[in-house]
Amino acid sequence: MKLNCDMGESFGSWTMGKDADVMPYIDMANIACGFHASDPDHMAKTIQLAVEDNVEIGAHPGYDDKSGFGRRSIPHSAEAITRLVAYQIGALDALCQLYGGVVSYVKPHGALYNDMMAQPWIFEAILSAVADLNPYRSTALKLMILARRDNQQYIKLAEQRNVELLFEGFADRAYDSKGLLVPRSQAGSVYHDSQRIRQQVAELANGKITTIDGKTLVLDVDTVCVHGDNDESIAVVRQLAEDLANVQG
Repeated sequence: MKLNCDMGESFGSWTMGKDADVMPYIDMANIACGFHASDPDHMAKTIQLAVEDNVEIGAHPGYDDKSGFGRRSIPHSAEAITRLVAYQIGALDALCQLYGGVVSYVKPHGALYNDMMAQPWIFEAILSAVADLNPYRSTALKLMILARRDNQQYIKLAEQRNVELLFEGFADRAYDSKGLLVPRSQAGSVYHDSQRIRQQVAELANGKITTIDGKTLVLDVDTVCVHGDNDESIAVVRQLAEDLANVQG
């Protein structure tokens, strides 16, 4: 199981995250593509860091909403969402070509991610961007979505378009009894205790999750999202990387 992290989200003189410090401990870097955050300079710097540490690069497209950090849903047609995602993949892809990187997957950001998981037509619009770009690429893009128990419709749609899915869990987010993330507006939705985070990742590595109400659910994941916003969170990511290395041998 791999660790992924949202990165490259600084822009202009505004800094978010400690990308250089967390990069050595992760496997996959979800790099913002300039719409919810980032700019060409920060995208390029993040790509270079990923290449140096042999970290897999993913496009992290969002709604065009820097002031809301991409966490607000913005109405679009299906065709507009497909173009929105393809445009951002293309921007990151071009910069990767300058610095020897390769975009290998797509993980939507924020509200676009949540909307994708709540509305199948939005998932299909994003899937179309990935599927329609793949014939022109030497490396086929994969699409990262939330691991949950009722993904069969999405799996079938992806198989029809010949797109491989990556299933994501979260290290520091509480899950409800349906295996979905507890909304951030609810108390206890985000874990801050390092031991609780380590426990959750250990569970996910074994294909299960303990919900906020104490139930145990089966949940198979390929990758777990972590954060590197400060020194404390980076220390947790470093420990998680060690924990997984010990488990996986």
